[in-house]
Amino acid sequence: MREKLTHRLLRGAGLIVVCCALHVPGVIQAGEFPVADKVLIEKSARKLHLLQDGAAFRTYDIALGIVPVGDKQQEGDFRTPEGRYLLDMRNPSSDFFLSIRVSYPNADDVREAQARGVSPGGAIMIHGQPTEPKYSEAFYRTQDWTNGCIAVSNSDMIDIWLM
Repeated sequence: MREKLTHRLLRGAGLIVVCCALHVPGVIQAGEFPVADKVLIEKSARKLHLLQDGAAFRTYDIALGIVPVGDKQQEGDFRTPEGRYLLDMRNPSSDFFLSIRVSYPNADDVREAQARGVSPGGAIMIHGQPTEPKYSEAFYRTQDWTNGCIAVSNSDMIDIWLM
């Protein structure tokens, strides 16, 4: 059943990012929360799923880059990458309410960008809302507004950070 849900999400998503979450030494996990071993971003549905042993146990609404369709090709294209990446660093002091770095670009992304003569870009994060918002709360809740990152509400970011 768990594998069927994951496979259904992967097949039905069309445009997705799959991130494998890493335990970060020195970061305290909340004992009452389950810990995700994977994070699935379902771009077409604007959903982030936390998975454990192949089963989604939490799902959150997300905002993407302002050009949400298609894989990230180069720096400045405002697209969110698609593929398998690691969540490899946490930043409690970013320009957004908490952030967790996605390991984009990987070797394939770099090679493809070099073949096109462009920079692949980087600094792709899962993060909360801007610490200094420029728009209304409704805008951030209803629009794709990032430069290519995956944004969630601040309360959802706390949950994701802990799990």
